[in-house]
Amino acid sequence: MAKHICQHCNRRFEIPDDAPEGTEAICPFCSKKNLLGRNETAKPQGLKLPPLAPSKGLSSQEVSEIARDLIANIEKVIVGKHEQVVLAVATLFAEGHLVVEDVPGVAKTMLARALAQSAGCTFKRIQCTPDLQPSDILGETFVDAESGRSEFRSGPLFAQIVLVDEINRASPRTQAALLEAMGEGMITKGRITYDLERPFMVMATQNPIEQEGTFRLPEAQLDRFLIRLTLGYPALADEKQMCERFQLRHPIETLKSVTTPDRVLACQQAVREVQVSSAACDYALALVSATRNHPTLLLGASPRASLGLLRISQALTAIQGKDAVSLEQVKGMAQLVLAHRVIVRGERGHSMAGAAAVIQEIIERVPA
Repeated sequence: MAKHICQHCNRRFEIPDDAPEGTEAICPFCSKKNLLGRNETAKPQGLKLPPLAPSKGLSSQEVSEIARDLIANIEKVIVGKHEQVVLAVATLFAEGHLVVEDVPGVAKTMLARALAQSAGCTFKRIQCTPDLQPSDILGETFVDAESGRSEFRSGPLFAQIVLVDEINRASPRTQAALLEAMGEGMITKGRITYDLERPFMVMATQNPIEQEGTFRLPEAQLDRFLIRLTLGYPALADEKQMCERFQLRHPIETLKSVTTPDRVLACQQAVREVQVSSAACDYALALVSATRNHPTLLLGASPRASLGLLRISQALTAIQGKDAVSLEQVKGMAQLVLAHRVIVRGERGHSMAGAAAVIQEIIERVPA
């Protein structure tokens, strides 16, 4: 016997298997007539929903347009430093962190503020000093005297773009408080873990000249920065343009956002989807491996460096509106990604010039 669903009361009842199409059947429950159709005697099927269409991410061209808007907006504040601005935007799109090592007064703070305001992200600045405590940047738990309830008050690290100014002036204990936030995007306070709002980027600055009362960043800390760069002094023509532009007011005061954090997150996802060929991956790995076997280097680059080199290459490829990472892109980014992750033998700490020279020698020696 076949099953049939009543068209009136929606109950099932049995009908003969050979019941011809178009005949009538009486429902034993509601006593109403049912006209048998071709598919009505079939076993009832479950509800079928159309498949969900995959969410359409941003194309490389769309990422390139967003990046161009960000770069042009930032350059209303940062004059004559186009390459550095592009690298800062690429670092944000690559979900990385940036360390800027340069003398005072070359707009390191302004670069971070302009990037945050242009992207519509929240911004906090941490001025590092030797007496800065981890709770000063992470936050503290307070107990209300009246109710007796404890409440966590978040610190300045709970922002989307955080400027850690003169990070080498903070004590090693305070520097270590940044590791979890930079590595995992979260903060643990006591027994509770707090997720940081995305996108999240730390931009740290260092003064390479005055080293009195400073604490050199350990290798584990430096390794969490995607790239290290310098801004340098502007050209005279750029400095004159800056003086004329800043005469009435600072452009940062009126700088408007040109995108949103959600769009930045979409750009980050699009960067992950940029194609990396096997040849580009092999070349990046060969460069990193060469740092581990170089006789001049006491410490080579870590596997995090390999991932970072490919990710920043993907970001720059997307910013240029292309779909696949080229060997030249990997080659061009190798020094910025690797130089701060290695230690040169016989040198005190991380020498930027010495390490950069060794990485350049490796780039020229390893065939693309």
